[in-house]
Amino acid sequence: HRTRPFAEATEEYLAWGEAQGGRGGRPWAPWHAHKRRKHLDWWRGRLGLETLANLGGVLSRVEKELRGMQAEAKAPKTVANYAEALAAFCHWCLQRGFLSEDPLKALAPFDTTPLTRRRAMTADEIMRLLSACAPHRRLLLETAFCTGLRANELRSLTLDDLDVERGVLHLDANWTKNRKAGVQPVPIALAQRLKSSAESGEAARLYRKYRRRDSKRATPSNPLLYVPSALSSNLDRDLKAAGIPKKAPGGKLDFHAIRLAYINLVLDSEVTPKEAQALARHSTPDLTFNVYGRTRAHRLAEAVEGIAEAILPKECVPGVYK
Repeated sequence: HRTRPFAEATEEYLAWGEAQGGRGGRPWAPWHAHKRRKHLDWWRGRLGLETLANLGGVLSRVEKELRGMQAEAKAPKTVANYAEALAAFCHWCLQRGFLSEDPLKALAPFDTTPLTRRRAMTADEIMRLLSACAPHRRLLLETAFCTGLRANELRSLTLDDLDVERGVLHLDANWTKNRKAGVQPVPIALAQRLKSSAESGEAARLYRKYRRRDSKRATPSNPLLYVPSALSSNLDRDLKAAGIPKKAPGGKLDFHAIRLAYINLVLDSEVTPKEAQALARHSTPDLTFNVYGRTRAHRLAEAVEGIAEAILPKECVPGVYK
């Protein structure tokens, strides 16, 4: 297999992934397949990979390219994703006997700690944001703030996934991040508005009007929501209209910060840790509390005031110590 074209092996790898490469033998999600193709094409160009033989002794060159990405201030997660794409391909080739050894076996993992931190929006900021955006974007943002669903999950929802009577959204394993089916509670009033909007054909009409002709994203039949491809720029405009800074001392705001806000609103409510983990759809409580959880300055202040009230003497009557 040394003389086998790298591009040919890549196509076989991608075909395998799109058929059974995900968790539990499920297909890769479309966005993952797109990213994996993009990353491998980048490596082929940067390293001049014509055949599988070119992968021999490639470790030092790969590390040099990754250091270059770091020098360009690429996000740590981005650097790790590029490294993981080529490493996973090499491991796949080794399993099939296309390579006699893994050329990236000694590649050390990268620190994926984000360079910038997201902040959790306050309830006041959320209400201001919802008041400032267009009606169809408001329905999308309300659903995101009340469910914590990710952008691709919101984009994949159809009217059939909505159960108004139970007040839940049915999540399909084919498009959830954890590749597991499930249900996500949604407020009844919001569920009713989602149903009315979807039945009117509003989401489908917006896709026909605004969807780019060169877009590779598949639009679901009978979509529940219209989710634009330019989510970040739309949110930036709405934040500006609402007078909410994108960057502040607590961190930045982007669309994923909506999920962060949802999880922190859950943590602020009277639910058990297990219930909070379930609503966040996290595999571990550590992810819910230590990765997504944020401290609130006013709640810390209230806590120490409560301690002071419990243990410190009340304020003395004026004149007692004169």
